[in-house]
Amino acid sequence: MNVVEITDFSDPRLDVYARLTEAQLRNKLEPEKGIFIAESPKVIFRALDAGYTPLSFLLERRHLASLQNLIDDYHLDVPVFTGDDELLSHLTGYKLTRGILCAMRRKPLPALADILAGVHRVAVLEDITNSVNVGAMFRSAAALGVDAILITPTCCDPLYRRAARVSMGTVFQIPWTRIGKTASDWPEKGIAQLHKLGFVCVAFALSDDSISLLDARLTNFDKLAMVFGTEGDGLASSTIAHCDYSVRIPMAHDVDSLNVAASSAIAFWQICGSQNKHA
Repeated sequence: MNVVEITDFSDPRLDVYARLTEAQLRNKLEPEKGIFIAESPKVIFRALDAGYTPLSFLLERRHLASLQNLIDDYHLDVPVFTGDDELLSHLTGYKLTRGILCAMRRKPLPALADILAGVHRVAVLEDITNSVNVGAMFRSAAALGVDAILITPTCCDPLYRRAARVSMGTVFQIPWTRIGKTASDWPEKGIAQLHKLGFVCVAFALSDDSISLLDARLTNFDKLAMVFGTEGDGLASSTIAHCDYSVRIPMAHDVDSLNVAASSAIAFWQICGSQNKHA
């Protein structure tokens, strides 16, 4: 194992952990050259299993022995930067979850048509900016039978450190891509693409003409795209207008809405999780 004891915070090899923002790591102009940070063993294992290439590790010294198995299993030969937990927290600005980070190379995002080939249930995340909500939605989607996830151009990146960690690494298991490259590509152009590929689009929104989540049509459509909006304002009115239906979750006690991560999990269970209900 190529262990490097941290003695110099200015070491340029530590930039990915200490001095570059996640937006800078992502490298929007050339995403195939971008980097992301995976945090915690489960997330790192799932990324490696999905074929992502590690560039280096950063971990607390007390976890070195446990890393050796991973290094051996995946035949890795990359720098392993280490120090005590206080030093690493000072370097990164936060306490490492389970004491380990891994800088990894991004992959080019797949084309929309490739992601949706043979797919029947898709979730679309419109402009959701909270990384915790994005990670939670990926985890629910993977668990409850959603086939793929599409994110709009201004949605939080699923490979941001916290999003991937909250997802428990399912961002590396469920197929996903962006629907459009710029904000002008959504909603009209994006929904038109989904329609062209045979999807019925439903907007989860509190509209006067919303149908109930329990409406039998929602489980009978062959191809269905479920569209969820941002945490504060919900879906844009133009998005609702271009969708085929708007849908609301029946609620009690005059509660009008739920957090987007909670509402999406309920929707996934009702629409996609029928195979799990009888397991």
